[in-house]
Amino acid sequence: MIPENLDPAHLCLAVVDLQTRLMEVIHRADETAGAAALMVRCARELKVKTLALTQYRKGLGAYVPELEELLADTPQYDKTAFNLLAVESVAQEIAARPELDTFVLVGVETHICIWQSALALLGAGKQVWVLSDAVSSRREEDHREALLQLRAAGAIVGPTEMLIYSLLGRAGTPEFKKIHSLITA
Repeated sequence: MIPENLDPAHLCLAVVDLQTRLMEVIHRADETAGAAALMVRCARELKVKTLALTQYRKGLGAYVPELEELLADTPQYDKTAFNLLAVESVAQEIAARPELDTFVLVGVETHICIWQSALALLGAGKQVWVLSDAVSSRREEDHREALLQLRAAGAIVGPTEMLIYSLLGRAGTPEFKKIHSLITA
């Protein structure tokens, strides 16, 4: 079920594991990071709550350059768990914000951290959007299969622009003009 109106005040964007060493082996790495960066910029403009997660930052490195600066002021959590709700501090932050009922996931890998996080969030009664062009895996087949499984499990799967324009709802607003310039840049 796709809601008629998405309210940025009820959304949380989770940016998952878009790290330098990991992205070296990811299928469509540049496109994935670019779509994720666009979503982070739009989330900032629309005042959407954003969480940034890394997988074992000491080993896999910092975020890719196009995200490192964008996420500098964002709450960041390093993890070894694949499911973001298995990270106690993340689960506590989400529990403290019950108005956050819709989660948008971008990052890698689709069939591991994105998949496990999406299923956990769905199990917790949250709506989940997985941005198909802002997630990826090392192998394209794993990415495709995970998207099919996520859709079957109840997640909304679609491209970044689909979500952005759903959040905007209409053209002609000041928000639309700002976001449109980000999309067409």
